[in-house]
Amino acid sequence: MTRAELLAFLRVHRLAVVSTAHDGAPQAAVVGIAVSDNLEIFFDTLTTSRKYQNLRADPRAALVIGWDAEQTAQVEGIADFPSGAELIACKQVYFAAWPDGPERETWPNIGYVRIRPNWARFSDFGAVPARIEEMTLP
Repeated sequence: MTRAELLAFLRVHRLAVVSTAHDGAPQAAVVGIAVSDNLEIFFDTLTTSRKYQNLRADPRAALVIGWDAEQTAQVEGIADFPSGAELIACKQVYFAAWPDGPERETWPNIGYVRIRPNWARFSDFGAVPARIEEMTLP
């Protein structure tokens, strides 16, 4: 799988399960995502949510994206919380994918998370033979 193929796959899927950890225990949530040309994954959430607080304490995150047609991408990376010009750029990508995003931007305690992937695995169990490919990302 090329980087361009992974990007195309991720962009087709607007939902992801994001996994975080709290005191060594796993926690997961479904989020709406947008993906930049650099494979950065963005989502909004309340700053009072478990996932946001968990990522503040431990920025390591794992996501599962696309679970239909027996195809999925597992992505691992490091989360951060952009501000200033970076946040403006992230919001442009996010709002293009989620036109209702500016409405949520007015909510109290809304926050934005960017995950920069460092590893991905694409699996297609509908293919014969099954296709499973991993890639390390810079």
